[in-house]
Amino acid sequence: MKVFNKALCFVLCVLALSCKNDEESKLDDSDIRFRYFNLEKQGWKSKRHLQKADGINFEATEVPIQYYLLKNMGNSDLIKVDSIYEVNKRERVIEFTFEQDYEEDLLQEKYTNLNYEKSVEYLSFSIQNDFTVVTSKHDTIACTGALFERTFKIAPKNKLLLFFSGINPNDHIQLVYQDKLFKTGTLKFRFKDPILKL
Repeated sequence: MKVFNKALCFVLCVLALSCKNDEESKLDDSDIRFRYFNLEKQGWKSKRHLQKADGINFEATEVPIQYYLLKNMGNSDLIKVDSIYEVNKRERVIEFTFEQDYEEDLLQEKYTNLNYEKSVEYLSFSIQNDFTVVTSKHDTIACTGALFERTFKIAPKNKLLLFFSGINPNDHIQLVYQDKLFKTGTLKFRFKDPILKL
């Protein structure tokens, strides 16, 4: 009988501890859900920063990496999404678009002094060298990658996704674009507030 009582106590202790762990994970999950809910209600993106030069509109918008994680992984396991975010939280993604005032194709030779194929090649392989980020501590960080989204002359806007690494998630940044494609000079876009206060 003593052995049965000890075994019963052991099973009850294990059950009590596992219930406590389930309650803790539910609290963690609800906290994460609340943070992502607030981020979604903010509209996911930072304010758009617009500059105009030589009849071309340049727009920079910061997008949180949580947006891309949720888009790819879904929201069924937010603890996993959040753990991947924690590993990559020093990454920044900026959407950069440019469009001509009259919605003409900016990759034409009259705008770039390159033939169409060379303009596409430049946007696909070399433009990342034209972008840097300056942090509030005046550190200059080079663009680690750029993805040019081709529209094949269907839409007048051209869009790039720019990737930067090693930036404090709560740091203020300034995007600096040395425009070598359209020769408009240096453009600066200041992101005053981080997207999400952590």
